[in-house]
Amino acid sequence: MASIKRLPQPLLSNYDWQVDGACRNSDPNEFFAGDAERGNRRLSRDERAKAMCRECPVLKNCFEHAMAVREPYGVWGATTPEERELIRMGRGTHAVGEAV
Repeated sequence: MASIKRLPQPLLSNYDWQVDGACRNSDPNEFFAGDAERGNRRLSRDERAKAMCRECPVLKNCFEHAMAVREPYGVWGATTPEERELIRMGRGTHAVGEAV
């Protein structure tokens, strides 16, 4: 379970960037794996989600949020949980090519 201590205070200004997200009106299931989702099905869904992220005006905000709160689920800022963990460990790069 994720620790909520890392979450920003519940102030509108901390989350207002989400209003401009390309995913705002999308099906959340496109960004979060189902319990039994594995293999090519999961890879395909992740790639569709990341493609939407790459066109998003708040990509950087989303990525920074996911990293700050150590988001353990879903595609955020064009990265999967596994990719974010590699970045935290210094062994990965952000999806748009920026080393983090």
